[in-house]
Amino acid sequence: MKSRLSIIAILSMFFAAAESEASATKWSYKDCVDHARDNNITLRKSRLSEETAAYDLEEAKAQWQPTLDFATSHGFSNYPWGENNKNSYNSSYGLNASWTVYNGGQRENTIKRNSLLSEIAALNTGDVMRSLETDLLQVYINILYARESIGIYEEALKLSEAQADRARQLMEAGRLSRVDYAQLQSQAEQDRYALVNARGIYDTRRMELKKLLELGIESEIELEDVELTAEQVLATLPPMDESYRMALDTDLRLRGLELEKDGSALDVAIASAASKPRITLNGGIGTAYGAPGQGFGTSIKHNFNEAIGLTLSVPIFDNKKSRTAVARAKVQQIDAQLDIDQRHTELAQLVENWYIDTRSAQSRYTAAVQQLESAELTSELTNEQLNLGLVNTIDLMTAHKDLVEARHTLLQTKYMALLGQKMIEFYRNATVSLN
Repeated sequence: MKSRLSIIAILSMFFAAAESEASATKWSYKDCVDHARDNNITLRKSRLSEETAAYDLEEAKAQWQPTLDFATSHGFSNYPWGENNKNSYNSSYGLNASWTVYNGGQRENTIKRNSLLSEIAALNTGDVMRSLETDLLQVYINILYARESIGIYEEALKLSEAQADRARQLMEAGRLSRVDYAQLQSQAEQDRYALVNARGIYDTRRMELKKLLELGIESEIELEDVELTAEQVLATLPPMDESYRMALDTDLRLRGLELEKDGSALDVAIASAASKPRITLNGGIGTAYGAPGQGFGTSIKHNFNEAIGLTLSVPIFDNKKSRTAVARAKVQQIDAQLDIDQRHTELAQLVENWYIDTRSAQSRYTAAVQQLESAELTSELTNEQLNLGLVNTIDLMTAHKDLVEARHTLLQTKYMALLGQKMIEFYRNATVSLN
């Protein structure tokens, strides 16, 4: 008996834990951002590029160090018609070092260039994260919109089914034609189809979110509700020119392009270094052994040598390679400035478009509130007429359609206004919150 009770207790704990876990699966927008920060593949690949840039910088700094290598060679010779020794063996051993004293500033400028590339890689990672946040924001709000749309179509279906049922009663009492009843029944089927379609859209939007979060096909995800009042929907927007200036200050892509321009100036200096003299310091120690001859130790000792030298290389003619490289680098410098100018224009257009869309959504929201009130009143009156048996199916269906459309328009403008406000907030502060 005790064993059965313990099993029941364990199962109760298991199901309680499962139920608790299921209830804890609702995701806030912040939860989505935090999860994507650690799991999104595009972001992780960007971090790998950042690491690669750091290795490139480390390698560039190491060019200040001398190179050192050990070399040995071994050879065996045979003289078939020689008079004395017909076979001989020779070997050499050496340590060689080389250090570039001067190469026209190429080494220093390469370090500076790779340092900029490392900063650019970090900014690119930040920009990928910011793009991911805005993508998550739009998908998150689309899911909330799709979920509430299901509620609208569920209410519409209930209403149209009730109207069709009342019409059936009137038809059976001989107070309504079969044609009118068929029309109202068809309206209920249309609402049922619209509900199925809305649920499909909701599932598609959730799939888009799961893709951004890198969640598997077996994962289920539900979002937290976002409370939104009419005052919040119609909140006054900050000045547009102020938002544009703040967007310029917070835009990581723009900062990366500015660093690219600085880097293009260094590319010009690096390319110019190819036409300047190059000074290299060389040194080494070595020895050799040959047989037949002295003993190995004696030969190694007697053949031991030390050498040091300085090499000056002055380029005279290189088939215009250095001149072409400088010209190409200058073109890239101009192109970098054009990229900066283009990003300024893009930001101005993005900010202005969000202001236009948000203000339009707010105006439409105000009109949609009044439209919904009128549609609800009309629907209420036509339903009263239906209950009294005073039926005009055209008016009834029109009132029903207008009610569904008014609710949908209000919902759409509400979330469009929310999205616009949050995008403007993001451009201003480089961060956004929903909850």
